[in-house]
Parts: sequence; C-alpha cells; structure tokens
Amino acid sequence: MVTEFAKMTIKRLLRGEKITKDGLRAVLKTAIEEKLPVEHLTAFIVALNYRHLNIEEIVDLTEAMVETGNTYDFGPLTVDKHSIGGVPGNKVSLLIVPIVAASGLKIPKTSSRSITTVGTAERMEVLCPVDLEFEEVIEVVNKTNGCLIWPSGKAKIAPADEIFIEIEHKLEINPIPLMIASILAKKHALGVKYMVLDLPVFTHKARRFSDAQRLANLFINVCNKLGIRLEVAITYGGQPVGHAIGPVLEAKEALRVLEGADSPKSLIEKSVELAGVLFEITGKASYGQGREIALEILKSGKALKKMKEIIEAQGGNPRVNSEDLPEAKYKVDLVSDADGYVVRVNNEALMEVARAAGVPQDYEAGLIIHKKVGKYVRKGEPLLTIYSNNEARLDRALSRARELRPIIVEGMVISRISGIREQKEMSE
Repeated sequence: MVTEFAKMTIKRLLRGEKITKDGLRAVLKTAIEEKLPVEHLTAFIVALNYRHLNIEEIVDLTEAMVETGNTYDFGPLTVDKHSIGGVPGNKVSLLIVPIVAASGLKIPKTSSRSITTVGTAERMEVLCPVDLEFEEVIEVVNKTNGCLIWPSGKAKIAPADEIFIEIEHKLEINPIPLMIASILAKKHALGVKYMVLDLPVFTHKARRFSDAQRLANLFINVCNKLGIRLEVAITYGGQPVGHAIGPVLEAKEALRVLEGADSPKSLIEKSVELAGVLFEITGKASYGQGREIALEILKSGKALKKMKEIIEAQGGNPRVNSEDLPEAKYKVDLVSDADGYVVRVNNEALMEVARAAGVPQDYEAGLIIHKKVGKYVRKGEPLLTIYSNNEARLDRALSRARELRPIIVEGMVISRISGIREQKEMSE
C-alpha cells in the first residue's frame, strides 16, 4: 500500500499536481526500504529538477527527510556552516569547526562526500574516521563541542539523502528543491538553531549574483519555517580557495594554517569571516566584530588544540601534523608557455584534471595551484603540480591540463586592433 502511494505521489509530481507531506514520506520510506524501483526514484529526482516546488512543499520534503533517520537536540546555541559547493579546494570547514567549537558553541558539522571533486567528509577522513554510530556522534559533540562527520552512514541522519545523491551523480543533475532539503534536513535533525550558508557566485549553481540572491531567499524562507536563523554569505567562487585540491593535500593545507601558517590568505579570510558570522548571529560578538574574535582563536592556537580534541574523539591520532600526511608517489608540473599574468582560472577544468589524476578515490592525488589570478609568471614556471599514485592517470591528467588550459596566462596587452588600415582606406 505504501509503495503504491509513493508511486502515485511521483506521478502527481510529474503531472505538476500538488503533493502532500504524507506522499513524500511514502517516497522516502520506500526508498530506504529498497521497495521503490530505481526508475521511480529517477523519475522523482528528474521531476524535482524541472518543477519548482513552493516553500511549503520544500519544508515538507525537508521534514520528511528528517523523519527517515535519527534526531538529537544539542541545545539553544547549536550552530552549523554549509557550502552549496562548486568551488574546488573549499576546505574552510576544517578551520571553522574548531574555531567555533573552541568558543563554546556547539557545531555538529554534517559533511557530504564528493559531489564535484572533494567533499568535506573526505578531507576530514584523512585525519580520522567520519562514519560514526549515532551515539558516538552525540558523545563527540558533547565532549568537544564539535564534529565533522558523514551523516548518511552508520549515524543514519537523513539517510534517504544518500540514495538520491547516488542517482543525482549518474544523472549529473542537482535539483534545487532536493539540494535545499538535503542540506537543511541534516541540520534540522541535529537541532541546529543558527546557520551560515556559504553561497559562492560564478559557479554552476549560481552563475550570476542574481542567481545567488534568488537561491539565498529560498534557503532563508525554508529556514524561517524550520526555526533556523540563517545568514547567507554570498562569496567569490571564481577560483579555488587556497592552493590545494585533493583530500590529503587539502587536509595538509588546512592543518598548516591551524599550526600557524599565515597563508593561503583566501583560506584564512574566508574561514574567519564565516566563523565570525556565527559569532555575530548568536550574540557572541557585536555586528562587525565576529571576524576578529575568530581570527584571535585561530592565531592563538586554540583552534588547533580543539581540532586535535575532535580528531581524537572521532578515533584519529591527536598528534598528527601537516608534515605527517603522505604525498602521492608521482607528480608532474604544468608549466607556463609564456611570460605574463594569470588572467583566468577555470574551476571546472581544474576539477576535471583532478578527477583524471584519481580524485577523490585516490586520497593522495590532486593538484597544487602555484599561480592564481593577477599573479605574474615567467615562461617555463610551474602553474600547477599534479599528484597521483598511478603513472597512467598522471599522464592522462597532464594531457587534459594541456588541452583544457585551466590557468590562462596573458601579457598585459591581450589584443591589438589597428586603425591605420581603416584610416588609409577611408582616405582613398
């Protein structure tokens, strides 16, 4: 009976008719119990990609996803941060979680696995286990104030989401209603009351500022219904955050900053700005002062100490440092073929090169970007270094990098248009 109700709900969705929360519950329940054929689940996802659900329907979908798994409330000052993705190297959660947890706020960070190149779960899994039992998640957060975990495994937090993500990957689509519900269901399931959403612009999810504003308003309206105070930070997504792409390389870069490195500036600034927003909306800092408090926690070493506590609580080695993390066996440089300035970095091309090198399956594979927009480079100087544990993949990645040109170098004069010929022709 439930399975037939689920199928009927999917048909109603395909016809553009109103769907009910009970119908959505039936779809999710049968999906988890593996009673719904994959073609029906595929139809459900495709329908969501082309039909605009209203706010109430997205709220119903979110709450139905919450009901499929475990829930817990860590108290009134429970916060979280999430990025909608699309920017390679966006490892800021590895800094934000320990900064915020060190302040006394609770931040049970639920982290997805790879959708494009590297998810936060893969970055953290370099340092410690992320697939924890639900009781272990509660214990870690109550002990350290924070965690970075994969919610859809043993913890069974909104577990239906993982079923949909697998199909989304194959279809290469990411329906907005399902994306919103997927993100917020995990937060709502753990009692998050305050949240900052990192919404990068100039990405495939928000190509223009107006796209980002529309998406921000959708998230805010849904959060208002769920009782979550949301602040959306529209951020620059035109090039990677920091210089590293790949699970180990990104974890190493984040650890270096926690250990006291003063670069990459883009990683530090984005992390302390977003952590600062959480401090301001929870009342831990007055408006405009949150960034400075976050930076002080980072620079003082309190964030590093807290990160090591979280790593240990999740079953990792608290004595780990950035130099301990291994690099891939093979590496090769992509060099500049001209003197000039970097005028463009193509994120999608970088992600394709990283995947060719073996990311994310090969945790040690990835890229180090040496030159970003505005930097001067000489002919023969490396633009990026590609890492892989497989020589054939390394060769393919270098070939793709040469073909796609993910980093564009030009002289100060990009083009010349002469008016001499036109003037001569006119005089004749």
